[in-house]
Amino acid sequence: MPFVPVETPKCPACGKSVYAAEERVAGGYKFHKTCFKCSMCNKALDSTNCTEHEKTLFCKNCHGRKYGPKGYGFGGGAGCLSTDTGAHLNRD
Repeated sequence: MPFVPVETPKCPACGKSVYAAEERVAGGYKFHKTCFKCSMCNKALDSTNCTEHEKTLFCKNCHGRKYGPKGYGFGGGAGCLSTDTGAHLNRD
């Protein structure tokens, strides 16, 4: 019988294998410690401030800017109205 190596999960950010000593889990996906950062602002993340959206990591602020509600009625009026979409942070 030939030797068959164990399949290791791939990091969605870089596509390389993730081993148990270096893994961070978010949204059911395993990331490297160095890849576990916000995709818009590159802020280092931990389990309390990370949000995963379609295999992409965001901090809570950037996720709210990109996918949160926009316009009048969200936040209590013009004082809280934000039209910031995070376009200046876009790294696409």
